[in-house]
This record gives sequence, structure tokens and C-alpha cells, in this order.
Amino acid sequence: MKKILGLDLGTNSIGWAVVNEAENETEQSSIIKIGVRVNPLTTDELKDFEKGKSITTNSDRTLNRSARRNLQRYKLRKETLIKVLKEHNFISDDTILSEQGNKTTFETYSLRAKAVEQEVTLTEFARVLLILNKKRGYKSSRKAKSLDEGQLIDGMSIAKELYDRDLTPGEFLLEQIYKGVKTEPDFYRSDLQNEFDKIWKYQKQYYSELLTDELKEQLKGKNKGQTWTICYKAFNIEGVQRTVKGFEQKIENYQWRANSLKEQMTLEQLTIVFQEINNQLNKSSNYLGNISDRSKELYFNHQTVGQYLYENLSQDSHYSTKNKVFYRQDYLDEFEKLWETQSKYHKELTDDLKKEIRDVIIFYQRALKSQKGLLSICELEGREIEVEKNGKKITKTVGPRVTPKSSPIFQESKIWQILNNLQIEGNVIPNHQQDLFGETTEFKWGKRPLTQEEKQTLFAELNIKEKLTSNQALQTLDLKGDYKLNYKEIEGNKTRAAFFKAFQEIIELSGHEIDFSKEKAQKVESDLKELFNNLGFNTEILTFKTDLTKEEIKYQQIEKQAYYKLWHLLYSFEGDSSKLGNEKLIQKIMELCNMPKEYATILSNITFPLDYSSLSTRATLKILPFLKQGFMYSEACEKAGYKHSKNSLTKEEIENKILKESLSQLPKNSLRNPVVEKILNQMINVVNSLVEEYGKPDEIRIELARELKKSAQERDELTKAVNKSKKDHEAIIKELQKASFNIDNPSRNDIIRYKLYKELEPNGYHTLYTNTYIPQEKLFSKDFDIEHIIPQALLFDDSFSNKTLEKRDANIEKGKMTAFDYVLEKQGERGAESYKDKIESLFNSGKISKTKRKNLLMRQSEIPDGFIDRDLRNSQYIAKKSKEILEQIVKVVNTTTGSVTDRLREDWQLVDVMKELNWDKYDKCGQTETYTHRDGNVIRKIKDWTKRNDHRHHAMDALTIAFTKPSYIQYLNNLNARVEKSVDDYLDLDNVEIRLLDKDKRSSAVYGIETKELHRDKNGKLRFNPPMPLDELRREAKKHLEETLVSIKAKNKVVTRNTNKTKAKNGQKQVIQQTPRGELHEATIQGKIKQYETKVESVNASFNIEKIQTVANKAYREALLKRLKEFNNDPKKAFTGKNTLEKNPLYLDSLHTDKVPSKVKLVNFVDVYTKRKPIDKDLKVEKVIDVQIRKILEARLKEYNGDSAKAFSNLDENPIWLNKEKGISIKRVTIKGTSNVIALHSKKDKDGNYILNADGTKQAVDFVNTGNNHHVAVYRKPIIDKKTSLPATDENGNIKYELDEVVVSFFEATIRANNGEPIIDKTHNQDKGWQFLFSMKQNEYFVFPRYETVTDVDGNEIQVKTFDPKDIDLLNPNNYQLISPNLFRVQKFTTKNYVFRHHLETKVDNVSIILRGFTWRDFRSSKGLDEIVKVRVNHIGQIVAVGEY
Repeated sequence: MKKILGLDLGTNSIGWAVVNEAENETEQSSIIKIGVRVNPLTTDELKDFEKGKSITTNSDRTLNRSARRNLQRYKLRKETLIKVLKEHNFISDDTILSEQGNKTTFETYSLRAKAVEQEVTLTEFARVLLILNKKRGYKSSRKAKSLDEGQLIDGMSIAKELYDRDLTPGEFLLEQIYKGVKTEPDFYRSDLQNEFDKIWKYQKQYYSELLTDELKEQLKGKNKGQTWTICYKAFNIEGVQRTVKGFEQKIENYQWRANSLKEQMTLEQLTIVFQEINNQLNKSSNYLGNISDRSKELYFNHQTVGQYLYENLSQDSHYSTKNKVFYRQDYLDEFEKLWETQSKYHKELTDDLKKEIRDVIIFYQRALKSQKGLLSICELEGREIEVEKNGKKITKTVGPRVTPKSSPIFQESKIWQILNNLQIEGNVIPNHQQDLFGETTEFKWGKRPLTQEEKQTLFAELNIKEKLTSNQALQTLDLKGDYKLNYKEIEGNKTRAAFFKAFQEIIELSGHEIDFSKEKAQKVESDLKELFNNLGFNTEILTFKTDLTKEEIKYQQIEKQAYYKLWHLLYSFEGDSSKLGNEKLIQKIMELCNMPKEYATILSNITFPLDYSSLSTRATLKILPFLKQGFMYSEACEKAGYKHSKNSLTKEEIENKILKESLSQLPKNSLRNPVVEKILNQMINVVNSLVEEYGKPDEIRIELARELKKSAQERDELTKAVNKSKKDHEAIIKELQKASFNIDNPSRNDIIRYKLYKELEPNGYHTLYTNTYIPQEKLFSKDFDIEHIIPQALLFDDSFSNKTLEKRDANIEKGKMTAFDYVLEKQGERGAESYKDKIESLFNSGKISKTKRKNLLMRQSEIPDGFIDRDLRNSQYIAKKSKEILEQIVKVVNTTTGSVTDRLREDWQLVDVMKELNWDKYDKCGQTETYTHRDGNVIRKIKDWTKRNDHRHHAMDALTIAFTKPSYIQYLNNLNARVEKSVDDYLDLDNVEIRLLDKDKRSSAVYGIETKELHRDKNGKLRFNPPMPLDELRREAKKHLEETLVSIKAKNKVVTRNTNKTKAKNGQKQVIQQTPRGELHEATIQGKIKQYETKVESVNASFNIEKIQTVANKAYREALLKRLKEFNNDPKKAFTGKNTLEKNPLYLDSLHTDKVPSKVKLVNFVDVYTKRKPIDKDLKVEKVIDVQIRKILEARLKEYNGDSAKAFSNLDENPIWLNKEKGISIKRVTIKGTSNVIALHSKKDKDGNYILNADGTKQAVDFVNTGNNHHVAVYRKPIIDKKTSLPATDENGNIKYELDEVVVSFFEATIRANNGEPIIDKTHNQDKGWQFLFSMKQNEYFVFPRYETVTDVDGNEIQVKTFDPKDIDLLNPNNYQLISPNLFRVQKFTTKNYVFRHHLETKVDNVSIILRGFTWRDFRSSKGLDEIVKVRVNHIGQIVAVGEY
């Protein structure tokens, strides 16, 4: 008997099953235990993972932390500067450093501008230095710069010449060309925009109707292609037939740009002019382009940054200095001028002080911290060692670090890996027919790998290109016709492609031409080498040699090559102190490449992404020679002396492998993706718990959810495809429910049938094999079948691309033939050709996929092997990692796939088990329906339910996986090899690799599996043998599922204890701190205003003096106060009993004609918390504070018939005006926020002094919502007698109690943790007799009592408690079946509102009143909470604690 552990590993759940599997006929398989562990990911985590986003779950927190650090560093600089200024007596403690008094708003800016040329006092100069310290300008960093920031420009000499000679960039370029200067300099954006505006203005006199302001706005910011598209439509032009090309065309473009300022151009020529200028504008635009333009303005106006800002503020007091960024160098220049001027008047301004303030304080910036320590260790060269840390022994991986993906070595290695995996599909298999010269003349359909010669041809092209499409690769190999590759795109050498793109730009600027896209790689390289030689450049930067000897590798000869040096220089350079941050880089490139500055600048603009491979440079170099010889990656690793993975062990090594007793947790941040790390750590926890409880399994069988087996890009594509398919299916269901079809409950098969029918539309709704017309009314009849194109007996493929509609008798007649073989046999060669044309027509019209076309045209001899092998995708990162982890604890780990699990579940009649288990629950609340299908079958259905609504479906899948023998997978993988012959006795069907056998033995093995492991059912269909009799399997599965308690990971931790290490003078400083495990509060800062609030209230005993003062009507107020005074200010005597206003009216006049009503209006001045919100479709207009703005928004909504999506979108083009005449529009509004807030700060004035209330207390500001609650603590407290103010007692003298609770936010829980206080306060109000009962946190479990309605003997309906958790042993597993229906987890809670979700339920948004008590429960008060019992459920679904733990 073998003990097997089956695992169904998903993104947020793990299904598991421990079973005994019989190894011979005398043994009986059995189920030991099954279960589910749920690891809830946040919505964002799950969406990002499914979409393939690489950004980490903590990215937002990292960005916010960076902002906080920057602020902290600024404050530290400020404090240090103030300290130094005080030490040198520039200021004192009493000095006011801010504006003081009327009309002083911009006084500091005024002083800053003045100090450049005139004397200011030292105190005033201190203020100037402090404002300089606040903003220090942009300093370039190649590593930190994002691609969309644009390019820095330093063309001041060119800009000066344009200004002095009144030239546009186009005119200047034309002049330079005629002078023989072929390089194109950088222009400032403002100069290019100025040229565009001049040309527009001049040409408008000829085309006033076409050159409108609207068109000009449309062209703003557009690239070359977009500019053509806009002008093509606006000008109604066809295009320009250019008579010149290349360099001559460039001259013509410059000529047209110059001519556009003095003569009428054709619309076609004008379009090209606009294209050229916009293209240059795009290169110098965005964030960095604007910085360059501002710097240019300073230069021409002879201003400092301070003078520039003050001039703008003087002209417009509303001018915003926000985002007006300048170069760091511009600020340094200003500092120099300020110091130089003021040092003439103040001897205190020494050179030493200048150096301290400039270099140590204001402009100090530390170098970017090296991230090398965070790089992974090479997976082939790394080794584990034991080290001691803080007195503990820990395992540490050491070895060389991984190489960047942009490394020339990695790029070559990557290409050869891909080339060795490439396969050509088509007529490529020799058919043994030879001509007179012995050459093969006939080929049959199939697949083959590339020959070494073909690989070399493709490598040459890929080595200078970023990528090749499948068609481009086939053209390169001179393969024409019906050929395909198994890659849509082949990735090339991205690093070399970037170099060659820069080289092409250099060549064009030098006045030469090479079209890299049209020439073969060999020609490109030889031409380039010749040109570089002629220009005197270093030609060694064009080539890279990786065929090195061991000695050359040892002495790092590879790193001494010029090409490698150039890459490393560009990759590693971070920036310098020059204005653009790249002067040193350009200088080094000039020296290395022996080229002028303008060409070196082009190369300096190349940047590489900071991605890394999984191997070191040394390992890659060792493997590369074998990859070049054509070995697959795993074989190349072995040839180089490495194990491709820890899984690649021999049988002997497997047998002798030393196994761990338990699995170790993955170290934090050890994997590239934090979501994957979470999934695998949960798997480790589950496996460890199972090993501890049930012992080590002999084998583990695992299936990964399909999204886990896919790459990031594939996950994104899958998510999009699933969403599209869902929408399509919803549309089809609506169509089928219409009168034309009249199907009330369309099944999955109905949807597939309809989709297949619509596929045949271009064929006139005729079937493909027999050309039979399908009338719409016959579509769902038994006359037509859903037919497998390639029979499942030959290929295990039940996908949509292997299905079509055909006449039933033709389907039966076709039997085990492929579609093409059937048509060929029935209709001959001519019929087959006609059939081919039909298929090609459907494919070209987009009605069928490429895969379906292939299936429809496939012969039986062409059916591929390894259909399931491809689906397993063991090479994928997660699959490989999970298998590697599990093999540390067992010798054998086998993987299966969803298609196999689906087949076995069907064969073993387990498909409907989940529905059967849920039927009674949903039937009780009327959520089931039974109807007769058109084929006569009675269908039972649970409304709005699928098996995925029940977490236990993962356990059911795991059970199937546990019983999935490797031989089952091999059988389904090699169906086309099955022939009916005897099986050799010596074949071990579970362990033999069938794909490695020769054809005869493979056929024998497959038939052997069929004989041993399959049987035919009553309809003659082959079914896999169940692990035990079917009825027993179903009964046992149901029993175990009914006893399953789903385990859900609760988020209990509040803080993580971290050790922060910083460098200190005497070594290292360690600070232990508590880091919150979540968001302390919402990011939105709220304000506070006072607002009137009115309400009507009956006059009662609460109407004391304070309350009466809030009565709105003065006469009522005075009368009520008079009555209260008469009764010695006792409101109970004044307004209750015989003195209520109904019994004893309070008249306002002597004639008793007017009196105070029993209900009066109260007016209170209350605090309202507010926040700013952009106007969008989600805005709730009724929450807008400002009445006038609210009316404007309501009018706008009314204008669009209440459609907020239309009313509040596109506000730039369709503004909401507050004052149209002044051009003031509304884009953001102040709305009511939440009242559950805390203040982050106390209000200060501009000088940093606290602003106090009248009573001397600080004023709170910056209010935030504390967000999620952490827990609620439930207490039992004495009921207080109102008369005696003592605890009330019952007739036996026992104190009466009631329940109360305290809700604690995550913010408050964190404060408690940091203060060393208990997070859950069990002693709260203990002095008042309060008794702590339990706490509730999200996802914690509670067992509920169950009440059912029964009829008593008198016919009255009464509630009877049918289950009481306090009367049952909750720790006894034998009671789990009783506990399961009554086990709920905490879903969410607020004060006096608790929502619980049944532990089996996956849906959290369904709060149907019909399902209340079954799938969810809630409490709207504390009443009843003392009847529920808190339990703790461990990783494997066992109750391990009862009550508070």
C-alpha cells in the first residue's frame, strides 16, 4: 500500500487529499482525509497576479516611504542649516524667518532676487539660504530616470545663435547641410514650438479655413504618424510622391521648412513640415524638456532661478511655483552669485563656511545605494553553507551573483536556447522518395527541429535585431508555403539591437546610408565595419567573441573586449555632477570608441532595463558552447558539469537521497514575486502539518491552477480571454432565450452548439464534412452532433478548437478517423481539395482559429505526441519551484494537469458530488429548480450556483489528483500510439517513460495500460478504473467532504519586529522597531468645518438648560427655560408625567391662543469632516458641501438625464463653469467625509507655534479615517439600575448582565503594540464589573447554534434550538459533520454590526435575505453573541482550540 498526498495548488487556495493507494489486487485503496486551506489574497494582489503585473504588492508603500524619507531628509538639512546659521550669529532663537505683516507674502522671494545684486542683512540672507534649501533642482541619474521623462537638452550655443540671427531650427539645419555639417544638434522645445507657430501663422493667410485653432490644438504633442493621420483627414490629401530618398530627402525636408516662412506650400508639403517639427518636439518634450526650456530662459534673460520666479510672481500673484523645476546646476549657479555678492558686504561669509553650507548641507546628495546585495545567487553555482547569526545557526546560500539580462553573454545564450527549442511544422518529414542524386523529393506533414545551418542563419539575424516574427524567420530560412514555427515571435539580442539602432543614427548623421531593416546581417556588419574604418572609429565595438578557452575565461578576457566595455559602461554609469549628468560618460565613450562628442552623445542615451537572469556570467559562459552545438538547455547544463535542476536525478540518486523531516519556510523576499512566495509558503505549512498528523507520504501528486503554470504575459492574455468569453456567453444566453430559440435554461453544451453553428455562417450554415444544411429549428435536435474533429480515442483534446457540428450518421460513420481522413475516404482527392478550400476560407474570414484549421486538415499519421506534456509546463518557474520544494521531503513528486483531472472526475462519476452535497441546503430556502430538458432528461439546478461557490471543490480535485497514477497521464499523452497487441511483461507501466521507447514498444505499453487500467462502460466507452468500486468511492468522497472544515488564514498580526541596521562611527548601529502589518489609515486627509444641523425632537426629560438653548424658536426657548426654572432646573419634573406639554400646555400669551408644541426644532453647530474629490461618475452630488456648487452639479446632471458618466466626463473639453466670463471651471469639490476620524497633527501658525483654543488646548488638524478595524472585544457588563445606580439583580439576588463591545481599529491596535500594551484589552472596565468574553477578528471562526421553526401540538409555529455548540465536544473530529453546517467565519464588522460568512462559501458579496442563516449571518446588536462559540481551526482543518486563544 502506498500513501499518496494529492495537492491542488491555486492562487489563493490549496486542496489536499491523503489516500492509501493499492499496489496489488489483494489491497484496497482508501481515503484517509481531505481538506482545503484558503490563503485569501487582496483584490489588488489577485488582479495584478492574473494580469501578469510584475509590480510588487508593496510598491505603493515603497513609493510613499520614499516620499517620507525625502521629506525627512529635507527637514534634517533645514535643522542643520539653522544650527549652523545660529552658530555664526546670522540668526538667533528669536529671529522670525517667515513673512510677517501685511503685503509681505513674497518678501523672501523679493530678498532672494535682490541679494544677487544688492546688499541684504545676514538675517535676510539666512532666509534666502533657507528657501534655497527647500528646492535644490533636478539632478540627473541614469539609473533612476524613467523612459517617459524625455531627454535632457543642452543646446545653449545653438539657441543663442538662433536668437542672435533670428533663425528657426529648420533654417539653421539647412544652412548647416550646405556647409557640409551632417550632424543634427538638439534644439530646445521652445525653439521648435516657435518655428511651428511661425509657419502656422504665415501659411494661415493661404489656408485660413483649414488651419484652425482647433486643428492646431489637435496636432499638439502628436508624433510623426499621428500628425499625418490628423492632417490627412483635415486637408483631404492623398499623399506625396517623393522623388528623392535618404539624405537628399532630408535636405528637401529642411528646404520646405525654410520655405514655409516665405512662400505658400502645398498641403502635402505642409503636412510633412508639421510631421518633421512634431517629431523633433516629441524628442525634447515632457518633464526633462521643460526643465531644459526653463534653463534656456534663465540664460537669455540673464536671471537666476530666484529672479525668474519673483518676476513671474510680481506680474501675477496667482502664479504657481509648484512643478517649476530647474537644473541642479542652475541653483548652484544662483548660490555662487548670491555668495559672491554678499561676501563683498559681510566678512563672515568665508570660503570655509561657503563650502560647509553648499557641499555639506544644501546640495549634499548621497550616492544611490548599491543593490548588488539584493541580487539572487546563481542557481547552478550557488551552494548552501551554515553560518551563525545572533547566536543562531542559519543556512545561507553563497556563490556568484546573477548576470543582468542586458549582458551580451546572456543575450547570446538566450537566443541559442530559443533556437534549440524552435520547430518547423509543415511538409518537413522525409518520405524516403529520392531522385537520381539521392536527394529526398517527397515530404510528409510533421515537425522537425532546425538544422545547425538554419540555426546559424537565424542567429546572425537575431544577433542584431530586437526580434523576428515567425514569418520573418521563415523568410530568412527561405521557407515558402505552408510552414509554421512554434514561436509567434523570436526574441533577439536586445542589447546589440540598441547599439545598432544608435549606429544607424550615427551613420545617417555622418551623411552615409545603410538600411539595416532591408539588408542581411552579414552585409550590415561588413558595411558598418567599413564605414567605421573610414571614419576612424574603433571597429572592435561592433563584434563580440564568446568562443573563449578556459584560460581566457579564467583571466576574464571577455570583459576586456571593447563591445563588452561599452555595454558595461552604459549599464553601470549612474551620473555625474555635470549639468546633464552624463559628461564623464560621453568622455569615456569618446575615448573607447574613438569618435567625436556628437556621436558619443547618441550612444550615451542608451539605457538598459534592470532585469536579471537566473545564472551568473561564469555559468552562462560554461553552458553557451554546448547550446551553440545544438544541445537543449538541460543537456547543455549536464555537459558543462551542472545539474539543470535539483529534479534531474538518476534513479539511484533518488533512492539514496536524504530527505528532510519537514520543509523550511522560504526566506522573506527570496522569490521574485511576493504572491508566489505567499502561495508556496502556505503549501509548505499545509504539507508540514499533514506530515505531522498522518506521517510522510510515499509520493506527492500535484496539479497547479492554470494561471500558476503561465508566464506573466500569458496570465494577462488568459484573463482577457476569460473576460471576453464570459461576455460572449452572456450574450449567447440572451440570444438563446429569445423566441427564435426559446431555451429558458441554456446549458454549456447549448452555448457550444450555438458558437459552432455561428462558425459555419460563411459556409451558409452547411456542415464541413457532408455539406449538409443545418436549419435553425434543427440546431438543437438529435439530427446533428457536436463532433470531435480528431477523435478523443486518438488525441485527448476536448477543447473548442477540436469540435464542429455534423450530421449524426456521418459522425457515427467517421468513427476513429480524423476529419481529413474521413473526407478523403468518402469524397476522394477532388473532394479533399474542395474541403481544404472551404477550411482555408473559414480561417481567412477569421471564423476559425489556427488550431482548429490545423485539426481539420490533420491526417492520423500527423497527430502529435505529448499533448499533456506540453500542458504540464514543468519548466515554468512556480511549477519548478514547488516540485523542487516537495522533493526535499519525498522521493517522488509527479505533476498532472486539469484536463486529466476533468477526465478522471467524469469517469469516476464525481462531477455532480458538489451539487448533491449542497442541494438540501439550497432546496430548503427555495433556491433550486427542476426541469425537463428537450432530450427528456430531468435536470436539477441550484440557482446562481456553481461548484466554485464551495471551497470544498478544491478538496474534491485533490482527491482525484491523489488517485491519478503516472500511467494514466502517459496513456492519455500517447493515445495515437495505441494498437491492440499484447504487452511485454517486463514493462513497468507506472515508471517507464513511454515517449522514450521505440514505436513498437510504445504501442505495446499504451495498450498494456489500457488493458490494466481501463474498462468499457455499458455504452462501450473506455473509462479509467476507479480506485475502489464507484458507489463506494462516491459514498466515501461525500462522507469526507461533509466532515471537511475549510481552513482560512486569518490576519492576526498587527506589527512585525524588524531590526534596522545603520552605519555608525564605531561600526553598526542596530535599532529594533515594530512595523505595522498594514495601512494605519486612509491616505486622504480630511478637513473640518462647523455646520448647522437641525432636527425635530419631542420635549422630554433630556431638555436641560443646554439643550433648550438649541431650540430654534426664541419664544419657545424662553417659555421652556421659564418652566424649567419653576421646577428647580429638573427637566424630569418639568416635562414628564403630569407636566408633559400635552397634559400641561405651555402657553405663550395670556389668552392661551398660542402654545409651545410637543415637538420643537433644535439647531446645533456641529463638526463636519470634509475631503476634496475630483468630479467624476462616482461623485455623490448630495454630499457636496457648497450649496451653490451643488446646484450647478445637479443642473448638469439633469441636463444629461441623470447619467453621471456622461455629465461628469471629459471636463477639459466640456467644462462645468463656476464663472464662465472669468474662465473659472469646477474640477474638484469639497464633500462630506467620514465621522470616524482621528487627527494626525495639531494646528500651527507659519512660524511653527501651536494655535490654541480659548481653553488653552491645541487645535486638531489633518483628520484621517483609521480605515479597517482590527478586532472587536465582547464583554459582559452588569445592568445598572437607574434609580439606585447600582447593578440590577433578579429575584434570586443574582446580578443581571448584558453584552457590550469595544471596536478597536488597526491604528489603535498598532499603538497598543508599540506601547507594549495588550492588543486585546481583557481588563477593560474591570473595576465596573465588566467581564471579557472573547474577541472577533476577520476570518476567525465561530460555531453558531441552529434554530428551526416547528409546529407545536397546538398548531403554533415555534423556534426550537436543534444544535447547541455548548452541548457538543467541538474538539472531537467525529462531530465535524454536525459542526460544518454551523461553522461561520467573521467577514466584516463595525460597531453593532457583524457579518459572518459560512466557512464553505467562496462568494462574499451575496447577502440575499433568502440565504440568510445558511450562507451568511449577521448581528445588528450585541444580543445573541453569547450563544456563539469561538474556535481555532489549524492549517489542515482541525479544531484545535475552543474559546479565546
